[in-house]
Amino acid sequence: MSEFWSDYTVRVVFAGSAMVGAVSGALGCFAYLRRQSLVGDVVAHSSLLGIVLAFWSVYLVTGAGDKSLYVLIPGAVAAGLASLLLTRLVTRNSRIKEDAGLGVMLAVFFGTGMMLLRWLQRAQPPVPGRSGLDDYLFGMAAATTSKDLWMIGSLGAAAILTMLVNWSRLKVLAFDPEYAAGIGLPVRWLEVLLLSLMVVGIVIGLQIAGVVLMISLLVAPAASARQWTSRLGRMVTLASVLGAACASGGALISATSRNLPTGPAIVVLVTLTFVVSILFAPNRGLLFRRRHLAD
Repeated sequence: MSEFWSDYTVRVVFAGSAMVGAVSGALGCFAYLRRQSLVGDVVAHSSLLGIVLAFWSVYLVTGAGDKSLYVLIPGAVAAGLASLLLTRLVTRNSRIKEDAGLGVMLAVFFGTGMMLLRWLQRAQPPVPGRSGLDDYLFGMAAATTSKDLWMIGSLGAAAILTMLVNWSRLKVLAFDPEYAAGIGLPVRWLEVLLLSLMVVGIVIGLQIAGVVLMISLLVAPAASARQWTSRLGRMVTLASVLGAACASGGALISATSRNLPTGPAIVVLVTLTFVVSILFAPNRGLLFRRRHLAD
């Protein structure tokens, strides 16, 4: 194992994966409690359009493609927020329900992103720097650099700090939005803030897990943590720890195995964690409840 720790790429991917898992796990608790897991899926898939448009915009301006996170993440954030804001606009001004609106936006943004991605890949003459852009579908953790690590860490820390500063208000919003409105909290602004934090928690992990698999890091650690505790503070802490452990563990498994991508390895670990939690957690676990009923 020491030979892997001496590898610069392994250390960077390990640290980046741990950061992404910790941030996504913590923020995912609010998505889980508010039953907005589909929102995370829409953001993750919609971000592909933002990534392609950001890459294309830089190419049009400079004549060369740039796949660094400093270029692509702003595009992914913009696309993710746009998909959610358009969903709200459609559902509030029509009879379309929110889940249907989210499904439509997922199809529109992801489909358009795939179309533009294929066009870029097949364009003649070839667009410089286009190779590897499709790796964002399932992640390309090995391409993470120390510069990317600073980007991930900075955005993740800002998101967590913002969550902690607004903790009491977000807590009320998560459990009782009507009560939050009744005591005078700016519910609409808090909802926008919470959605923005979720977008950040998703897009910082696109290079590690990809747009298709990133939703697992947002939902599974939160769902697992919920089985072990009924207190929000403990749930967020546990989800953050589980997310970091599974993400960094997946990175190590990928580094020690041949032809095993990091994203799928992470998904397998968070799935196993969820299965163990839903079976063996006290009070909520299926086996505990069955034994309790038998007694």
